[in-house]
Amino acid sequence: MAESGSTRRDRSAPEGSTLDRRRFIRLTGGTALGVALTGAGAGANAAQAAPGAVSPAQPLPKATLPPLPPLPDQLSGGKVTPPAPSVRVPRADGPPVRAAVRAAVPDALPFTFHSSGYSAVDPPERMRPWRNRPTPWSGVTPDTTHTYLDRDGVIMYRPNRSAPGYDQPVTQIQFGLGCAAAYRTAEDPDRRALYLRRAKAQAKRLIDTRVEARGAWYFPYPFDFTHGTHSGISYRAPWYSGMAQGEAISLFVQLSLLDGVTPEERALYRTAADGAFASLLRGDDGDPWVVNKDAAGYLWIQEYPVDAPGTSDRTYNGMIFAMFGLWDYARMTGNALAARLYDGACSTVDHYFPTLRNPRWASYYCLTHRIPTPSYHQHHIDLYRQLHWQTGSPRFAHMSDLLTDDHPSGFLPEGSPVVLAAGTHTLYRYDTDTEGDFVASKGDAELARRTVSLPRTSRATANRRRRIKERGVAYRIDSGPYAGWWAGESYPRCYLLGEYLATEYRPGRTLSFPAGGKVTCHRYGRDRGVTATRTVTFDKPSGAPFDRRSVVNGRPMCRISSGALKGYWVYAGDVVTDGH
Repeated sequence: MAESGSTRRDRSAPEGSTLDRRRFIRLTGGTALGVALTGAGAGANAAQAAPGAVSPAQPLPKATLPPLPPLPDQLSGGKVTPPAPSVRVPRADGPPVRAAVRAAVPDALPFTFHSSGYSAVDPPERMRPWRNRPTPWSGVTPDTTHTYLDRDGVIMYRPNRSAPGYDQPVTQIQFGLGCAAAYRTAEDPDRRALYLRRAKAQAKRLIDTRVEARGAWYFPYPFDFTHGTHSGISYRAPWYSGMAQGEAISLFVQLSLLDGVTPEERALYRTAADGAFASLLRGDDGDPWVVNKDAAGYLWIQEYPVDAPGTSDRTYNGMIFAMFGLWDYARMTGNALAARLYDGACSTVDHYFPTLRNPRWASYYCLTHRIPTPSYHQHHIDLYRQLHWQTGSPRFAHMSDLLTDDHPSGFLPEGSPVVLAAGTHTLYRYDTDTEGDFVASKGDAELARRTVSLPRTSRATANRRRRIKERGVAYRIDSGPYAGWWAGESYPRCYLLGEYLATEYRPGRTLSFPAGGKVTCHRYGRDRGVTATRTVTFDKPSGAPFDRRSVVNGRPMCRISSGALKGYWVYAGDVVTDGH
């Protein structure tokens, strides 16, 4: 850890990591930079730049976002076994006939349910479903413990390398959607052709193995499956999942819109989308089913449907992934029933957010079992963010913010700088894995602590920023004499320098400055330091739009997007966002 003002450079710290006292004050936006101003009403124009502050030549560098976790393994934690020898999984007979499927589709919802007026809006292309999940070129021909390609180019699931492979609808659908996403952005024509061929192969297998029942298309799981933790999940082949039904709609709709499909293929995919959508119009009063409503009148698309009323898991991530299919279908067809189902599903995940959330720790996997699951928490953050983009509602953005603050991603880019102010700091060692990540059996138990005194403001680098169980957010130092120790986040005494965990809002949101209080806003430059500061006061609550929220210099901050304070960041704890 290099001390400021020292002529000796710590080789483990990044070049230029020392800070003198004047620079540290500028970085932290100390009180010497703030000038309290009182505005009248919408008095943002009364705010002035701090004496000596300079406008940034370049804005804060773009934040490095944590990588999305791998897509959930729907069979993780369960046991896959072959079906009984006497079981024959039904298969479709003959090619699909569009007119027959259309005639069988019901013209009403399966039951009434709560709705809140959510609608499917059209965000930019990059914010649409599955665009953030392109299959990497290295994964276009998978061969892992559980997956491989058969001779038709279809991804198959196997319990282990020596076991036979099975069609697993969710795995096939997600692989197809990933290949479609990669096809849209790939530039090499050979790669584009292979991505499209892979996506089409997955769709063909789903169509070929479909089961037509109750006027709808269902995609069977041809193996037995049990789960020891989630009671009630004990399936005998064939069984069905609402997650697969909804995601299949996305695959068929998205393929039908690609420029590389023929008119005949486009018609086939839209027929398949109609058939899959029809399955979401059939309730649990017949078999098979994947849609029901709970005792409170809320609609559920069940990833793991169980016949006994109220015993299905009500799994959050499976529900939302399925909802993306409703969004795709409603946007493509304008179907009023799809729009109403989407509204009802959004209303459900909105209503049950307090039961999903586990304040200051990882959210729960499902409503029924309420097991905190860190491996799914980052999915929940991303899924609620996408619901904000898909609906334009700030409610889902706020939910994503809360989840981010509760249990932030631990990912940090290499060499992420941590500033420690002069004075006394307590450092800790916790029982984690070798990378500093949480392990349930270890529980982040405190192993040791030490107190250090720094005569000057100092800097180290960190490789993790995450919440310690039953404690606050901390940084795992990976340079200098305190490598391996954790320092608790506490602005301005100990903070991560720069922008992290950025979230973009579309449409933008609204924050409100409280009446009578002084609020300090900052601008940051390319060197991550504060380049300008304004302190404002309003006689009455005054609003401002913001389009981005990030952890900046160790605090959640909102970036104002227009008006006199455009480009300034304000601490989220000093303002109210969308009424919260």
